[in-house]
Amino acid sequence: MKTDVTVVTERGQISIPASVRKQMHIVPGTPIVWSVSDDCTCTITLARKLPVRGAKAMLGFAHTYMNNDLSSDQLLAELREGESV
Repeated sequence: MKTDVTVVTERGQISIPASVRKQMHIVPGTPIVWSVSDDCTCTITLARKLPVRGAKAMLGFAHTYMNNDLSSDQLLAELREGESV
């Protein structure tokens, strides 16, 4: 195992050595999890990045709740009734 030393800045920041970034495929925006044990050992692991779902996925979600039986006028009337209650 290779060891690198970095220094903490006044703002509490550190730099990840280039060799580590390359080996672990760390790019800007990569989420990192810090775990500190009772013996002051710090473990750094990469968090699993969840895929960003696009607008098309939301269309499929909205389709689940879509009610084709009502006209737009009926939907608006239903919404307005809800506001007055």
